Amino acid sequence: MYKIGIPRGMLFYDYYPLWAEFFKELGAEVIVSPKTNKDILNSGVLNCVDESCLPVKVFHGHADYLKDKVDYIFIPKMISIRKLEYCCPKILGLPDMVRFSIADLPPIIDTTINLRKINYTSSKYKKAVYEAGKYITQNKSKIRNAYKKAWESYERYLYLLSKGVIPIEAVKMYNKTFVDLNYNSKNHDMSIMVVGHTYNIYDEYLNMNLISKLINNRIKVMTPEMVSKDEIIYYSNQLPKRMFWTYGRRIVGSAFSLIEKDEVEGIIYLSSFGCGIDSILIDLIERKAKSKGVPFTLLTLDEQTGEAGIDTRIEAFIDMMKWRNKDDCDISTFR
Repeated sequence: MYKIGIPRGMLFYDYYPLWAEFFKELGAEVIVSPKTNKDILNSGVLNCVDESCLPVKVFHGHADYLKDKVDYIFIPKMISIRKLEYCCPKILGLPDMVRFSIADLPPIIDTTINLRKINYTSSKYKKAVYEAGKYITQNKSKIRNAYKKAWESYERYLYLLSKGVIPIEAVKMYNKTFVDLNYNSKNHDMSIMVVGHTYNIYDEYLNMNLISKLINNRIKVMTPEMVSKDEIIYYSNQLPKRMFWTYGRRIVGSAFSLIEKDEVEGIIYLSSFGCGIDSILIDLIERKAKSKGVPFTLLTLDEQTGEAGIDTRIEAFIDMMKWRNKDDCDISTFR
């Protein structure tokens, strides 16, 4: 039985149920690296170029952890996942970065996904699926059926997200029977949107358990993954020019949607130091929040970020929002 390693980083929280179920259906054993910890972070920093952002360094640490435990490491080359749009350059180049940065790696399954001019039903997309599956079996029928079942599993995962389940929990529950697991049915004092790239807002080590801390403070947490694709497209189209970064479009569209519909009382943007795309997205969302009087704060993460500093910022932001609500908007919306 082949062992396929999936690093717990970058697009893990976007696609893990799809990837894992696909390889399991083909008969492979899927091994996932553990949650990010100090050792993985240190390994990533050691094995990655200094100029890379924190999530890329962490991903290298996860890949390094897996290298002696699996037959293959799955790192797809994600060029485009939506027509006329692109993924971030660091995602495009991830397989090659890892391959040339870490010694003694097993073979990398670096299937190219490029939907810039096509869609999920095209022959080229099917070819990419077969390319990934051929490492386990040459039986195209088996690969096709495995992908079909994997997609069904992935749709269950997306259903969980639509019900308000944080992806951190949805990853654990995606393959279980459920009726309604909407964690947002609890009573809350206020609602805050945590916005940013998935690899920042769902890696509990990188963001110092931000979401858990907010929930423990009786705050309803909203994330971009809880906003429908139709709403994201509609509100991102308010921009004067088309957003051609797929994840940038998701971040801006979801934030604009919740701000315009008055569904959040505050916004926390989680960003990695040195992220070029974030430098644009932060300004767009901050301007929109300011125009609607929605409190906004930015938390920037790197390998030197300390938990005490993050806790202080979070506590101050929550206190400011509570005082502002109590005193009828007499306190500034921004920190």
